[in-house]
Amino acid sequence: MIIFEKKFGVVGDDQITEYTLENSQGMQVSAINYGGTVTKISVPDRYGKRENVVLGFDSVAEYQQQTAFLGATVGRVAGRIALGKFTLDGKNYQISQNEGENQLHGGGGFNQKVWQAKTYQTESEAGVIFTTVSPDGEFGYPGNLKVEVTFSLNEFNQWKVHYLGETDQSTLFNPTNHVYFNLTGNPKQSILDHQLMLVSDRFVALQSDLIPTGELLEVSGTAFDFQRPEVLRRGISSQHAQNKLAQGYDHAFVFKANQEQQVKASLVEPMSGRRVQMYTDCPSVVVYSGNQFNGEFELADAPVQQYAGITLETQGLPDAVNQQGFGSIQLNADKKFESETIYQFDVI
Repeated sequence: MIIFEKKFGVVGDDQITEYTLENSQGMQVSAINYGGTVTKISVPDRYGKRENVVLGFDSVAEYQQQTAFLGATVGRVAGRIALGKFTLDGKNYQISQNEGENQLHGGGGFNQKVWQAKTYQTESEAGVIFTTVSPDGEFGYPGNLKVEVTFSLNEFNQWKVHYLGETDQSTLFNPTNHVYFNLTGNPKQSILDHQLMLVSDRFVALQSDLIPTGELLEVSGTAFDFQRPEVLRRGISSQHAQNKLAQGYDHAFVFKANQEQQVKASLVEPMSGRRVQMYTDCPSVVVYSGNQFNGEFELADAPVQQYAGITLETQGLPDAVNQQGFGSIQLNADKKFESETIYQFDVI
């Protein structure tokens, strides 16, 4: 296992460094300490051609300017919170609103921070550990929250994302990583012909502002049924009311119970043969198909168009604090939050 470091830019007085983890098979995972952001994941296709299969920029300035959360660690709370309001332990909170009246992805907190970083390596694994503190009151959230996110790579071509969280008073915590996959290795191509499989029989219905309605709908017989591999184009172009509302997918899929050890999701690009299989202890995954990409920024010297990438954001259910039956994302001072998601790459 090898770790490379290179200067990636400057934010204020802080040096931004890109850390690249490489295994003996030539797979690489690169990340920067701005936003705890994954910049590249390089893997071979079935012919041995190695390419970057995630959307990412070459400079920190580009990450500062974009609003799509490319590759970023997201929190305190992933997804949307309706009206930027919630009640916790009997107290009402008004948090920042950065998407109309709602809050999206913690108000843009974690992805804009300069994280502390340290690396480690063994014969079989290399990693970078990012740490930060979100102070009490930041973006309206209570509690001083200590966060540690570890990205690691091993000899099995597994990229692991491990989260730790600790607070000094009750707060909300529901982090994720917002990496966009495009397994063609070419951001000029869409993900419409990728094949997706999910171990999920229910998904979260959305209203027009993409806040959950509170309903969990059955996927069977709909464009949301990925219990067997399905081409994304089929659902994205369907007339299902939820697809039309989001112009694709921007939905949380609830994993079936008692399936802890198995693959929870699989994404395949048939032409290259590249596949990523996902394992997680999270209860759901938000699949976002890049519906709002509109050419406002460029990758590979070309504007990034709609459906240029797809996310598999493992997390608790969106707006859980305001939705009955969506589970708890509350973190108390006497507990630690811990979660792990694994993305394993190969070819078929």
